[in-house]
This record gives sequence, C-alpha cells and structure tokens, in this order.
Amino acid sequence: MLDPAEIERIAHLVDAAQVAPHTISKLTDSYPNMTVGDGYAVQDSLLARWKARGRRLVGRKAGLTSKAKMVQMGVNEPSFGMLMDDMLDANDSVIPTARLIHPRVEAEIAFVTKKELAGAEVPIAEILEATDFVQPAIEILDSRFENFKFDLPSVVADNGSSARFVLGGRARRPRDIDLRTIGIVLEKNGEIVGIASSGAVLGHPAKSVQMLVTWLHRCGCTLPAGSIVLTGGATEAISIASGDNVTGRFQEMGTISVRIGS
Repeated sequence: MLDPAEIERIAHLVDAAQVAPHTISKLTDSYPNMTVGDGYAVQDSLLARWKARGRRLVGRKAGLTSKAKMVQMGVNEPSFGMLMDDMLDANDSVIPTARLIHPRVEAEIAFVTKKELAGAEVPIAEILEATDFVQPAIEILDSRFENFKFDLPSVVADNGSSARFVLGGRARRPRDIDLRTIGIVLEKNGEIVGIASSGAVLGHPAKSVQMLVTWLHRCGCTLPAGSIVLTGGATEAISIASGDNVTGRFQEMGTISVRIGS
C-alpha cells in the first residue's frame, strides 16, 4: 500500500483533473504498487477536500455491478463512490458538457433510504424495509483518464468516473414492484441505444445496496437515512455530446430525460 504522502499527491492530481477538467494517465503507471484500498484512501482525501469547500455528501454510487464487468475486472464485489449535492441535476434539465471530458450515460435504478442501514450482511428484506422509494436515474460518467482507459485502483481513486446524475420518472415503493424484472430502454436522439433488465444488476438492484452497506461496515461506517444510492448501470454506458437528447424508459417507473448542452 502507498504511504500517506503518496495518497495526498494522488488526491491532488485527481482533484485538479476534476476541477479544471483534463486527462491524466492511469494512476498505476506512476504508482505500480497502488491497490484498490489505496484508491479508497484517495476517495477519503477527496471527500475531506470537497467538504472543506462546502460540498455535501448525499449518497453513494456502485459500479461494476454486472457479473460480466466483475469478471472482466477480476473482482467479486462492486466498486463504490461518492455522490455530492452539486452533482444532482433535475429531470428534463440541460446538462452542460463544458466541464466534461468524454461523457457517457447509463440508466440505472436509484434507492432513497428512510432508515439508517448498518451491518456486515444486512438481509435484502431489511434493505427494502429501510428504503423510502426507488426511482429511475441517469448517471453521467466522465473518466479523467486518457482515452477512458483505466484499471480498478485508478477508477476507484477517480470516484468511479462520477460526474453528474439525474433522478426522475415515477418514484415507487420497493414492495410495490418486482425490482428483479424492470425493463429499461435507453434512447439517444430518439434511437434505442440500450435495452436491459434491472436484474442485470446482481440479479436484484437491492443486492448492490446490500454490498455497499457491507463495504461501509468494513470501513467503520453506515449508510445514513436519507441517502441516495445509485445501484449501477443496467445498460451499457453510451457516449454523448453537446446537442444530444437522452431518455430512459423504465417499466412501471416512468420516463426520465436530459438534454446535453454546450
């Protein structure tokens, strides 16, 4: 693992690439001994910096939540990142690309909690009971690495390629729908670019929340009431550019749309 000074240097590098958007080489090129744990230590440093600037943590995001992506990256659990208050945009809003490098979008299901979740292995039933509602989400990804190429320690340190996210559609109580079988269609400029089922996320998107709570427990943390959790992309991440219109259609959960601005 890297020493604290190296973690701070990497956090400064990633932070600078996000504040004044520019690409950097994947971090393991300069730090070949960097681990996934080091990536999360960088996240901790970034969070401290962001809070000092007045940003507020409102939730968490999961990545690598499909079995295929896990196998590809050689991991057996999702990666996790942070959601800040100023990353959230309204449904039907215009998402500016001026501060994005090579943005992509994916459709997923968001959970919003009403009770704190804590523990090493919280049952799915308890996850659903602690959830106030679920609703459609579109996440805008924007890796800071050259050519969108990275490894797991690097992408964790880059907060899971997070940039923006949008919540919309119809909020539903989790017990009122079958979250394993929600059909999702992602459209760009009126053309279908992705089709998926919510079950693509670990068989059930609540499993993503469960694994997040387990990971937080190992870190000595909990998931507070009122947290937003993006459970991971059910669809493939699709490249976008200024002028694009993106729509996600979620079976029994309505429609969510954004327009990509300049």
